[in-house]
Amino acid sequence: MPSPAKGARLGGGAAHERLMLGNLATALFEHGKITTTHAKAKRLRPLAERMITFAKRGDINARRRVITVVRDKSVVHTLFTEIGPSYAGRQGGYTRIIKIGNRKGDNAPMAIIELVEPMLEQVVAEATGATKRAAKEAATMESAAKEAATPAAAAKDEEIKVEEEIAPDTEAVLEEESAEPVNAEGEEESKE
Repeated sequence: MPSPAKGARLGGGAAHERLMLGNLATALFEHGKITTTHAKAKRLRPLAERMITFAKRGDINARRRVITVVRDKSVVHTLFTEIGPSYAGRQGGYTRIIKIGNRKGDNAPMAIIELVEPMLEQVVAEATGATKRAAKEAATMESAAKEAATPAAAAKDEEIKVEEEIAPDTEAVLEEESAEPVNAEGEEESKE
């Protein structure tokens, strides 16, 4: 838990600040992103990142340290089973703060704090720089494969139409063949 700031605090005393940050962290882990004031988002960021680091560790002591801040056990479970392991290959920077302008009522600067999507960031990182060319080539190959699949699908549709045209004649032949008596083993009985 961060030590309370000297001077003015978020909403009053040190205990109130700790509880408020714990509730903000709970909401962040539950919903993935929250809208709050910029000052609260800046105070929440190090706390949230520390909780994710504990979740990556995953041992019982880490779980106990997280539950002192995040009081909701279902959110702690989600943090340790889904959020923490998804950032296993990332060394930090699990959250981002985006400024969204001022609040209408009191003109307070607002911000969105959200969890960074680990897979999305990896894809974006791969698509930039030297691998941008490879991503473009992959996209070109996918579009070529779709175009190649389109004539094959059209040919398959034509085959189905041809089978439908032939089907009425073959049904009559099949009915004549099935008119002969058949025993339980599927063998035709001979008329003697």
